Amino acid sequence: MQNRAVAFSLLLAALCVVSLPAQTQSADPWVGTWKVDLAKSTYSPGPKPNEAATVTIERSGKDMKTTIDGPDPQGKQQHTEVVWTFDGRDNPVKGANVPNTTAAYKRINDRTFEVSAKVDGKPTLTTRVAISADGKTMTATQTGKTVQGEAVKNVIVASKQ
Repeated sequence: MQNRAVAFSLLLAALCVVSLPAQTQSADPWVGTWKVDLAKSTYSPGPKPNEAATVTIERSGKDMKTTIDGPDPQGKQQHTEVVWTFDGRDNPVKGANVPNTTAAYKRINDRTFEVSAKVDGKPTLTTRVAISADGKTMTATQTGKTVQGEAVKNVIVASKQ
């Protein structure tokens, strides 16, 4: 169960970067609210969450703020927040299941970015987030390992709300 809790916390950290919808006339296609589509998403290690998370990405001054609301692997509701910029620096993930979780963001191009998650300064997951050309679908591909060393390979698909 702890492996799943760690993977979920890392997933949330990554989603903080990943789950971003396109807003009309926004220079950042990930700004908005996204709902994870569990039927289109795959989680390894499992199990899939029993309820879809909602991710909101918004501007906060010169920074971005991601808020994620959804269940942890045990079904308990969780609320996480991270404030970030595309500067590659570690940002604390407030509300993560695993203490000392951080996420660093790097822009790849106009529709893609990458998030590097760490726990206690040790790299765990890398998440590559891509927004579709029509701005309606976000796909986050996560690879890496939990803090216990268990391999992670998640493909998380979300739809703009």
